[in-house]
Amino acid sequence: MADRFIEVSLTKRGVHCTARLLDDRAPLTCRAVWDALPLGGDVYHAKYARNEIYALFPAFADREPPLENPTVTPIPGDLCYFTFSGTELGTAAYGYDRDLSRPVTVDLALFYERNNLLLNGDTGWVPGIVWGQVVEGLDRMTDACQDLWRAGALGETLSFRRA
Repeated sequence: MADRFIEVSLTKRGVHCTARLLDDRAPLTCRAVWDALPLGGDVYHAKYARNEIYALFPAFADREPPLENPTVTPIPGDLCYFTFSGTELGTAAYGYDRDLSRPVTVDLALFYERNNLLLNGDTGWVPGIVWGQVVEGLDRMTDACQDLWRAGALGETLSFRRA
């Protein structure tokens, strides 16, 4: 199979990077995401995990992918896929401004810097599926992610589309 690429962007900031799908390591996850593209949603910064931005989506796969190519220590440029039940994210403690009590919520995340650790104080380890790796534009995206952390995420969209 030929390499497939997607563009990951912060729409309001006008910044994007290009990532290669890891079809050889996470084929079911890559297929699910590819078939659902384009996707976009409110961006959040997960500073508890360290250097991560993400958006939340209703489940879009026919079947949620298994935990293929898992990690709890993502590296810069990793794209990760997480699945949460409504009871895991649908609490006021997380501060989301909408109802997340749906059966499954998918979290698509970009890790932009090093020293990440996927450990949640409420539930413990939170392994993610690494399904993509940024191959171009990570430096610009890192600067935008740092600005997102300092200036705020309100009104910003994290988008994924085929490149």
